[in-house]
Amino acid sequence: MIKDQEYLSAKASYCLDLAKKLGATDSSVVVSNSISESVNFRNKKLDESNRSDNLAIGITIYIGKKKSSISSSNLLKENLDTLIEKCIETTKNTPEDEFNSLPDKDLLAKELKDLNLYDDTHIKNENKIEYLERLEASASSDKKIVNTESSFIEDKSNFILANSDGFSKGYKSSSFTASSVIVAKDDKSMERDYEYTSKCHLHDINSAEELGKLAAEQTIKKLSPKKIGSEKIAIIFDKRIAKGILSTFAGAISSSAISRSTSFLKDKINQKIFSDEIDIFDKPDILKGLGSRSFDSEGVKTNTLKLVEQGVLKHYLMDTYNGKKLNIRSNGRCGGTSNLYFDNGNISYNDLLNSNPRCLYITETIGHGSNIVTGDYSVGATGFLVENGEFKYPINEITIAGNFKDMFKNITLANDLEFKYATNSPTMMIEGMVVAGK
Repeated sequence: MIKDQEYLSAKASYCLDLAKKLGATDSSVVVSNSISESVNFRNKKLDESNRSDNLAIGITIYIGKKKSSISSSNLLKENLDTLIEKCIETTKNTPEDEFNSLPDKDLLAKELKDLNLYDDTHIKNENKIEYLERLEASASSDKKIVNTESSFIEDKSNFILANSDGFSKGYKSSSFTASSVIVAKDDKSMERDYEYTSKCHLHDINSAEELGKLAAEQTIKKLSPKKIGSEKIAIIFDKRIAKGILSTFAGAISSSAISRSTSFLKDKINQKIFSDEIDIFDKPDILKGLGSRSFDSEGVKTNTLKLVEQGVLKHYLMDTYNGKKLNIRSNGRCGGTSNLYFDNGNISYNDLLNSNPRCLYITETIGHGSNIVTGDYSVGATGFLVENGEFKYPINEITIAGNFKDMFKNITLANDLEFKYATNSPTMMIEGMVVAGK
């Protein structure tokens, strides 16, 4: 069973009190407990079953403008005493940094919203197994399927974040995740694809039959791919790929990248970087949202940010340390975004497919080809050739390339946004990208 808030708070309070007694001018503590249970299948047979129970503490100590941190999975009093003594000594020998400090007190969260992030339902192993048996049966229904792997993971966690300014809050969260990875084969090729479902509440995940069927269909459609030549062409990114472009944008507006001058979006606040139709939100208070939270990893309250409005960049993702370097107050994004998404576009999915007589529909990218310093983008990809709105045949062994400065301005979004992940995007089209093929 997950440790309750009272237990976690008591450990945090003990550490804060001892740190102050030993000479800390400020300190913060995170105490967390997580339990994870997983079952894995391979080719319709039980492969393995695991359970982990993790208890951890992280302590950060300030002595003036000096700062250091230490962590452990041993929460016994004797170990905590030793940890804090060592951290105090380390801090004394650490160089000063004028930007080291706890968050401003007036920015700390005062209330927690009930975001419905915890489901206390527990699934017995035999029920996880039964779900995966049905998933594997559905995924293996076609004779072209030669290999299947599936898993079911149940996670429960609780934590407390406390600091010497009197902040002490935390909450429980849960997730239920099922996935299916499929390999299919015909006389011309062997292809792989996947699908998964992840929700805070058990009853919100996809059925086993639906998940297996979708993973199998996506894999079989990729069989017998063809090669195409190099050209400049409109590219449509499937939603699960489009969200990756949004994640790169988030990295480029992170306070650390901005303060280090390692982002192509430095000094771009209030400048147009997308077309007029593009709005981007980071919304931390979506009920049951996979990225939802009431405060960031420093305890700073989080509110909805409209990061981009009609194509204009309005905010960076700011934490305390880098905010002080940039002389900008934290907006509660230490640790990154919450529920980040492109708002819906003004065109339907079908109209997007038909907007060009010929385009590529990308379902998978290969490699990490995003450079947020220069904005350059180059990845391997697979997908489908689309002509007059119809999927003609699968394609592979291509490289797609561009620069985000140009790509962002040429984005067209469909109106099919779904909140399946913590970062979400409608189907996305980018005109005029370079494709290198055979």
